Amino acid sequence: MEDEYLLLYLSTMHRNELAREIVRVSYLRGEFRLRSGQMSDHYFDKYQFESEPKLLKQLGKEMAKMIPADTEVLAGLELGGVPLATAISLEVGLPVVFVRKEKKDYGTFKIAEGVSIEGKRLCVVEDVITTGGQVIKSTEALRSAGAKVSFVICVIWRGNAFEQNLERAGLQKEALFDMLELSAWIQGT
Repeated sequence: MEDEYLLLYLSTMHRNELAREIVRVSYLRGEFRLRSGQMSDHYFDKYQFESEPKLLKQLGKEMAKMIPADTEVLAGLELGGVPLATAISLEVGLPVVFVRKEKKDYGTFKIAEGVSIEGKRLCVVEDVITTGGQVIKSTEALRSAGAKVSFVICVIWRGNAFEQNLERAGLQKEALFDMLELSAWIQGT
């Protein structure tokens, strides 16, 4: 029993350190327009935590734990989901595809670059989600290309608890952190 408590403590401590580091390297105050069109007085410059090798590696390890068991391919959304999906892929050994915001209008005309997705169960990987607009748009395109998509994971969920856009689109979401979890570390910045 003591071993279980120790593991829980270490896991919590590790999550806290990861949350603190994400806030330290990427949290900004000011006036920002989000992809959703909403205005915010704070912003996570996700490329700051995605371009830091040690932090990206830790994110890959933690997010690997969130991948549904039946996942066949990871789908990293352009642009921020690509390094995350790659880091997770290196942890779990699953192939990864890189999902464009729009289908290519030349060459192969693909929405997703990499292995074939037709008939495969994909887990979508994104960095920060507020309303899920781009996730939904990309999921629809992946489904049109023959993929089976019902799960999305992200580093930070900025949305509110009542937001149902992803659920209405047939997507289950899991976030490594939400704003409530990160708020303790934001207060210290």
